[in-house]
Amino acid sequence: MGARRFGWRLESRLLRGLSSDPSAKDYRWYGRRSARKLRPARKRLIENLLPKLRIVLPDSGEVEVQDLFAGPVDKIYMEIGFGAGEHLVRLAEQNPRIGFIGCEPFVNGVATLLSKIEAKKINNIRLYNDDIRQLIPFLPGAKITKIYILFNDPWPKTRHHRRRLTSLENIDAFARLLVDDGGLQFASDHMEFAAWTLERLLAHPAFEWTARIAADWRLQPADWVATRYEEKALLRGAKPAYFNFRRRKRE
Repeated sequence: MGARRFGWRLESRLLRGLSSDPSAKDYRWYGRRSARKLRPARKRLIENLLPKLRIVLPDSGEVEVQDLFAGPVDKIYMEIGFGAGEHLVRLAEQNPRIGFIGCEPFVNGVATLLSKIEAKKINNIRLYNDDIRQLIPFLPGAKITKIYILFNDPWPKTRHHRRRLTSLENIDAFARLLVDDGGLQFASDHMEFAAWTLERLLAHPAFEWTARIAADWRLQPADWVATRYEEKALLRGAKPAYFNFRRRKRE
């Protein structure tokens, strides 16, 4: 019940959406694309390995997600904003029959993930190294079993809230992409962003919050894989929120 009260007491705000016409969308990028210069070995991975794993947008139609992987997969998971890829790699190692789509525009993070994929010989990860909003219109509906949104940029200034990944428009898209009873897992150490996101998910007809007691969102889930950003937050004394939502069955 404590978790429910946390959601009910959130303040309502209006969020400016973008056009539903993909050709009219504003895809300006506001975050960083890179930081320090890549070492030669990482640069070679970007040049040679990334093209083999990168999802290419078709000229028309949809991306055949099942055909992205070298072998058959039972399910497809997607992580949006994978950082350095530690969470994605661990899941891919533990679940070789699941195909993983990782989305991250930050070049250094992509290069770090590629180094792990090469070292561990992982073959069930495919990448989109650009703005997720470009990929979403080309993904078929009801094909993704789970979506992870973990410690994304909170864009704390009010005038920047429209840049948040959990905008109303994107939540609509996640509802379209997820299979019935599929999962959306969100985590953040920024409480205002967490509350802002929770408000929108609670109000969305396609999603049901699985929390029943406060510990369900205050503590890490049982199958949790820690991320580098989470560990930094914990060292600062932050207490992250962990939200798990289920995609309701389509009528």
